[in-house]
Amino acid sequence: MSAKIAKFRELGLLAFILLLSAGVQLRNPSFLTWENINDMITNTAILSILAVGMMLVIITRGIDLSIGATLALSGMMAALTVSRYPGLHPLAAIGIGIGIGLVCGMILGFLVARVNILPIIATLGMMNVFRGLTYETSGGKWVSAHQMPTGFKDIATGSLLGINNLIAIAIVTYAAAYYFVGHTRTGRRIYAIGSNPDSAAISGIRTGKILWLVYTIMGGLSGLAGVLWVSKFASAQGDTASGYELSVIAACVLGGVSIAGGVGKISGIVLGSILLGILNNALPMINVSAFWQMFIQGGIILIAVLVNALVKRGIDRNNLMRRSI
Repeated sequence: MSAKIAKFRELGLLAFILLLSAGVQLRNPSFLTWENINDMITNTAILSILAVGMMLVIITRGIDLSIGATLALSGMMAALTVSRYPGLHPLAAIGIGIGIGLVCGMILGFLVARVNILPIIATLGMMNVFRGLTYETSGGKWVSAHQMPTGFKDIATGSLLGINNLIAIAIVTYAAAYYFVGHTRTGRRIYAIGSNPDSAAISGIRTGKILWLVYTIMGGLSGLAGVLWVSKFASAQGDTASGYELSVIAACVLGGVSIAGGVGKISGIVLGSILLGILNNALPMINVSAFWQMFIQGGIILIAVLVNALVKRGIDRNNLMRRSI
């Protein structure tokens, strides 16, 4: 029953995306041009990569408010390294970013899983720590485009088999995540912890280890996103991606990930990321003011939260009826 409801919800979200796209196209014929669609998908790629990690965190009933700061720190360290060593291979720069992100995620995972600090408190505190480290390592200065070698900037602007690198990396990330959550024991345990932590612990699942892994994965993806962000915009700043975690959480919520934990699908966050990307791209194209853009996006997110709550209530009621029979 829950699978049918989730599928119906995703089909409804897809229908809304199609109707929204058709409506915008009527107002601005340049919306559905190949050039604009390619730009829109490219601009959404980093958001969608981060949404994968955030989905795993939220499924375990957690939250990570530090991803923007982790992204900034990883991107800054990678940018400073390539500016000092211009001959460094782009893959090495990516490795540096991912490595720093993994360390940040491991620290958060330790605080949440071992020290038992509430995720919102742990990540909020470490967000300020990571942001401060970013300013400290950079000396409060920017790393600009002319300080970055062409090979580093090509990470985001280059293409593989005719597909932009950002899109290709996002596709690989989603394919790996789909296999992980749907075809591995660890992936199933993540859902078990989010659905009922006490039952998961009683059944022998090492919840602390799973939580530590989830936050480490989120950190690694944030580190990857940091390198991609700095490469794409050819600029590394102390306030890079400030507040971006809210957009990532919004993409997850729009995609049907339940804040209460235990519910979330890869296909859902794909649609959620696409919808958010369309809103960011389409509203300015039809001359919607900045105020109304925020109003509309907030309203849609609120509706998504209400729908998720109603769906969860329906699933819980259905499960209760089954137990009583």
